[in-house]
Amino acid sequence: MHQHLAAVGTHFRAARLAFGLLVCMAAWSPVQAGVLVVIHRPSQTMDVSVDGDLIARWPVSTARPGFVTPAGAYRPIRLERMWRSSKYEWAPMPHSIFFRGGYAIHGTLETRALGRPVSHGCVRLAPGNARLLFHLVRREGVRATRIIVR
Repeated sequence: MHQHLAAVGTHFRAARLAFGLLVCMAAWSPVQAGVLVVIHRPSQTMDVSVDGDLIARWPVSTARPGFVTPAGAYRPIRLERMWRSSKYEWAPMPHSIFFRGGYAIHGTLETRALGRPVSHGCVRLAPGNARLLFHLVRREGVRATRIIVR
């Protein structure tokens, strides 16, 4: 009987250890739930994934020479349906998703330049794509959204 209880205790400890490992693995899992936006500066493209599934790849414009679009991993810090840049002659920035200070992903009317680095640092998108991304991030939430600039 004592051996039986010892075996049960060993199995219980092993199950508890396995459960703890699963919890840790889930916390560190590379699987991304929510919205993942990856901006590829070399190719001037943006990939948008939802719950790990790629749903869009769009051309963008990032910083032109002499300016910078900062690389890194971010979460949105502010959403603005319409914003105007006080730094650049009140230029319109529709559907802005700010991710670092004054840097944002936003729509542009200069769609012919998409696919080339021409901005002062923001990430420019076609207006319809900016609107879709804005509403997706608002629907899923800023805490469920990650922005990576490479």
